[in-house]
Amino acid sequence: MNVVDILREAIASRRTRFAFELLPPLKGDGTGGVFAAIDPLTDFDPAYVNVTFHREGVKQTRLADGSVEEHVVRRRPGTVGISAAIRKRYGVEVVPHLICGGLSKYDIEDALIDMDFLGLHNVLALRGDKSKSERSFTPHPQGHAHAVDLVRQIAAMNRGEFVDGEVEVCHHSRFSIGVAGYPEAHFEARDITSDIAHLREKIDAGAEYVVTQMFFDNRRYFDFVRRCREAGITVPIIPGIKPLSTLRHLEILPRTFSVSLPEELVREAQAHPDAVREVGIAWAAAQARELKEAGVPAVHFYTMGRTDNIRKIAKAVF
Repeated sequence: MNVVDILREAIASRRTRFAFELLPPLKGDGTGGVFAAIDPLTDFDPAYVNVTFHREGVKQTRLADGSVEEHVVRRRPGTVGISAAIRKRYGVEVVPHLICGGLSKYDIEDALIDMDFLGLHNVLALRGDKSKSERSFTPHPQGHAHAVDLVRQIAAMNRGEFVDGEVEVCHHSRFSIGVAGYPEAHFEARDITSDIAHLREKIDAGAEYVVTQMFFDNRRYFDFVRRCREAGITVPIIPGIKPLSTLRHLEILPRTFSVSLPEELVREAQAHPDAVREVGIAWAAAQARELKEAGVPAVHFYTMGRTDNIRKIAKAVF
């Protein structure tokens, strides 16, 4: 079942669904860690599970002659494979992420074909971040500079149009396409108005729902939805929640994700340095309750691979 249909059913039945996001295993790890993270959450009937996609890195190896050899490495390969394994084991819909960064249009097409063969009919289309070796995001020479172009490629493939042209006799894919939205605006955007205009372009290109960047003040989300509706965006907009887990998050999250932390949350975390995880659980649970009461179709949780806190939140809310 496509995620957009799950969301439409949730809206029609006025039932807020539970969803979450995981990292693929580190290279060399098996599926055990991922399954162990999912198992405690199956009690809450997840609507879908997202699996992130990670950029390549560059590893330097010093050779015997003293020269340095560089080669591309991926610390977390296997997004499509682990997505298929999750779907097979749990029977839940899985949403692999697909990014522009580091990939050509042909690489993307091959990944989409593999996903289609494996019964994965949902995808979250993202531009992705710059690699650690780049000053700013640089697209692959044969790739896409913006997420909207990736959305267009996926939508075209659904119509039977491939990179090298249309196939006369074609099995049409049926990907449900999600995209990211930013309640506090993407850090590269001029302002929230221009950022929402770019989001509208992705919807017009074929995206069917939006998952937001994390936020810690629900007013940010409600204002973002209002602005989107005024801009003519009518698709479901799923709020993304990440529980605060460590004191380091007070510095890392605003810097890395360009999000703001409410002063009340910061004070509470600093006042209880040995119980920050519990502070984060309580705050995220309060956010989720308010969002559920507002009738959102789903609440999407960012887990970073650890789900004990997500289980506590889900138990309190769902």
